[in-house]
Amino acid sequence: MQSLAKFLPISGWLRDYDRTVLSRDLMAAVIVTIMLIPQSLAYGLLAGVPAEVGLYASIVPLLAYAVFGTSRTLSVGPVAVASLMSAAALSEVAIQGTADYLVAAAVLALLSGLFLTLMGLLRLGFLANFLSHPVISGFITASGILIALSQVRHILGIGSDGDTLLELLSGLLKNAAQLNVYTLITGLAVIAFLYWSRSGAARLLRGLNLSAHTAGLVTKAAPVLGVVATIAAAVLLDFEGRNVALVGTVPAGLPSLHLPTIDLALIETLLPAAIMISIIGYVESVSVGKTLAAKRRQRIDMNQELVGLGVANIGSGFSGAFPVTGGFSRSVVNFDAGAETQMASVFTAVGIALASIFLTPFLYYLPKATLAATIIVAVLSLVDFSILRKTWRFSRSDFFAVLITIVVTLLFGVEAGVTCGVAASIGLFLFRTSKPHIAEVGLVEGTEHFRNIKRHKVLTVPEVLTIRVDESLMFSNAAFLEERVYSDLANNDRVRQVILMCSAINEIDWSALEVLEALNDRLGELGITLHLSEVKGPVMDSLQRTGFLQHLTGRVYLTQYQAFNEAREAVAADS
Repeated sequence: MQSLAKFLPISGWLRDYDRTVLSRDLMAAVIVTIMLIPQSLAYGLLAGVPAEVGLYASIVPLLAYAVFGTSRTLSVGPVAVASLMSAAALSEVAIQGTADYLVAAAVLALLSGLFLTLMGLLRLGFLANFLSHPVISGFITASGILIALSQVRHILGIGSDGDTLLELLSGLLKNAAQLNVYTLITGLAVIAFLYWSRSGAARLLRGLNLSAHTAGLVTKAAPVLGVVATIAAAVLLDFEGRNVALVGTVPAGLPSLHLPTIDLALIETLLPAAIMISIIGYVESVSVGKTLAAKRRQRIDMNQELVGLGVANIGSGFSGAFPVTGGFSRSVVNFDAGAETQMASVFTAVGIALASIFLTPFLYYLPKATLAATIIVAVLSLVDFSILRKTWRFSRSDFFAVLITIVVTLLFGVEAGVTCGVAASIGLFLFRTSKPHIAEVGLVEGTEHFRNIKRHKVLTVPEVLTIRVDESLMFSNAAFLEERVYSDLANNDRVRQVILMCSAINEIDWSALEVLEALNDRLGELGITLHLSEVKGPVMDSLQRTGFLQHLTGRVYLTQYQAFNEAREAVAADS
């Protein structure tokens, strides 16, 4: 039974489902559905697919994740960054508005789903930890700027394209003369209303004796009010006759489930983008899932999350949609609205399905400027330049990694930005492990503790060199340790005993072992004894499986205090 619940998390919480939980999930689903209708339409527009495909991306994926996902409140569907990355990848293989573009979108979702599922089955969730969070923040910030700029053309009512900052700005300036005043007024009015609703509407509702929590949830429906108001304005003021771009005919009905046309050349072209979208989406989703789970003392399984998101994307591919992931805003709203289980997402999927059947005829007169305004307001909240200030103060290497990621994304597009972000994250990891913190330590008199001689007043003996390595020893940093020891010996020709304090070393790989063997031999030739102290159990087990300990010129001590005292006594006896 436990193994079933691990692979199908729905079987775990469904056993204890009752009316109380049902009522909470239903209420949350109503609120999230109202929020998701305009959001799904908007992200469909951002991905370059027809509006109804945005709705499709919020039906089957929600149902699939509800079965296989481990987060009780994560809401899966189209999100801004994944939609932008999808549009960038799809524009390379097909023209927007064509059948080939829709097929490519479904194939992209399917590839993303298969990649995520395979990673989950192979239990490779830990690989996401190699992506630096500051770098991801930098990428999302730059993507938010590109997304907002890409929607300005819909606010102005002009034709323009481009994937990079310079291309977008150039296109907007070149076509500025095509400005449609009605479109501009509509877009700016919706933007102003949505920004006001975040604070002003909440204050107004609290003035009507609604609680702060309820008022906050009600304001989440502001995009729907914007949709209704602008549809009414489009009809009354004849927007269609005034050349205001409208969504147009939106077919009513549900997506047909089918396997998209498989073309090996298309798969080969889209696979790199699918992998990048999967990685960024997974990191974003897991971050949200962990945060919400911690608030209720729950936990998520990172490997099973890969499977859950993978199956959700496979479902999106089979329903003719595009890549999806766990969204921050929708998940927070779902959580705050009181959702207890993924049944809230099931009800939300039903709500979106009903909207796809019965509400789509009313979307004909919806101005595209309204959806663009919804996207702009949503993504500008992702822009966070404070990460530059924070990383500058904390770590210059992190700062430059974030800065490079932002600049590359803005100037060369999201695909280059993701590649740069991944490279920067791995580069940071290798850089830090290649130069571990190594300190010469001495005894704090009156205690058995050893501290850095540059930070504390400690007792040292010229003939005894004690070095503490604050990192595991591996191929990337072993030579750095070797150089540090030889440098210290060059600066002090009185050293006769070297103690390597291993309290922070969790692992020693084969390359590092070979360096230690060479160091031991070289010190022996110089008449210097090498000792180890405070070696951890797993490291000791590894060393015992080799011949290193038999050839060690010194001893392995349980404590640094014991090693220091005996080395000091040996020096005194020789003098």
